[in-house]
Amino acid sequence: MSKNSSKSLRLDRYLASVTDYSRSDAKKLIKSGEITVDAIVVRDPAQGIAADAEVRLSGHSLRPVGPRYIMLNKPQGFICAARDRRHQTVLDLMDEDNPERLHVAGRLDIDTTGLVLLTDDGAWSHAVTSPQRQCWKSYYVETAEVISEQTQVHFSRGVFLKDDKARTLPAELSILGERVARLKICEGRYHQVKRMFGAEGNAVTRLHREAIGEISLDADLAEGEYRYLTADEVASVQT
Repeated sequence: MSKNSSKSLRLDRYLASVTDYSRSDAKKLIKSGEITVDAIVVRDPAQGIAADAEVRLSGHSLRPVGPRYIMLNKPQGFICAARDRRHQTVLDLMDEDNPERLHVAGRLDIDTTGLVLLTDDGAWSHAVTSPQRQCWKSYYVETAEVISEQTQVHFSRGVFLKDDKARTLPAELSILGERVARLKICEGRYHQVKRMFGAEGNAVTRLHREAIGEISLDADLAEGEYRYLTADEVASVQT
């Protein structure tokens, strides 16, 4: 982690701002030696800290209160929900303070892998998921049957899905092999990709989301791992 040379925030004020402790209680904790800054025990409440310092209380990371923007490489077998009686959720993969405040901006099915964005910024999430914002989602798709050029044409015009009254919005299908393609859509209907191929008499056997808008899944993230978005990635979604 890079360090910012600006040290304008007192440690006791920082601690009070990211926890429920009062300033006086925060000072006591600091003096007791329970607080580390960048892995070093700090006992001076007045010590200034950098904006990106890693502050821990009894080994637990403390982060500023405010919007969080996270990318996760979702494995199979996890659902995009806060809680579920039968399955583990993506929140079970995360070591975050107040995880219940996070929600998924664009869900994936339990057997679909790849990029999931989580945030507690409602406006940002809406910008990601709203079809009117044209935030394209890119998927790698494998199918049971050969993908025809006719499917490519149909997707570009929009297709009718069972029980839906309107066609899907135009989508971009790039055929990579007989049963392999990349699909870009700007909607998020229920099981949309699988239903689109189903409408063509084909079945999806593997589905992996690679990108949302200009945010691509970090190749360094193993399945189940996550990281915070960079400032440029957050800004790429216009709210």
